[in-house]
Amino acid sequence: LAKRLGKVGVFVGVGDGFVGNRMLYAYRRQAEFLLEEGALPQDVDRVLVEFGFPMGPFQIADLAGLDVGWRVRQRQATSRPPHLRYSPIADRLCERGRFGQKTGAGWYRYKPGHRTPIPDPVVEDLIVDVATEQGVQRQPIPDSDIVPRCLYPLVNEGAKILSEGLAARSSDIDVIWLHGYGFPRYRGGPMFWADQVGLSTVYDTMSRLAEQHGEWLEPAPLLAELATAGRRFRDL
Repeated sequence: LAKRLGKVGVFVGVGDGFVGNRMLYAYRRQAEFLLEEGALPQDVDRVLVEFGFPMGPFQIADLAGLDVGWRVRQRQATSRPPHLRYSPIADRLCERGRFGQKTGAGWYRYKPGHRTPIPDPVVEDLIVDVATEQGVQRQPIPDSDIVPRCLYPLVNEGAKILSEGLAARSSDIDVIWLHGYGFPRYRGGPMFWADQVGLSTVYDTMSRLAEQHGEWLEPAPLLAELATAGRRFRDL
């Protein structure tokens, strides 16, 4: 059926967000936490474009429409563990009617008839206000922290998906992210890239981040198992 539709098909199990969007939630969640901690949307987007993505997470959100994710978050609100950290910045933007390119303003502002994102001081003020409310002391975020902070949690969520049987192979996850989410082709997909980085490196960083930033970043048991054994996702 996928071939008849001219698509690339991947067989996955049923779950909230399936595979791609579930991993995307982990990626965007950390990107938004970075804003509270000191980064700006243009900082995060620039670093991830330099990594190889065609667009950063905030540019993509503006393109897709912030109201789409807002509806998902509203649906998930009743089941969201109250003790886990949650950033309300995107919700605040939506409450102001800033839904992205289609409304001329989202994470960025846009000139009529143009799609070029323009950093907006209004967004920076909102970020600072939310950080103050959350009791977060903002400080400069080094570029070198942005890729691990955003992409290691993406890989970690992929490890959970594998252990739950929602994807049969790490290469299936890579196919999804290469063809559906703009992961840079030359890096081979998030799980292949993590194998190249070294799972022990990913695991050690996730353990440190979990100590600093909480439960969202706890290493997946499968990641811990593979890292300890010196194995890779492709070995499964």
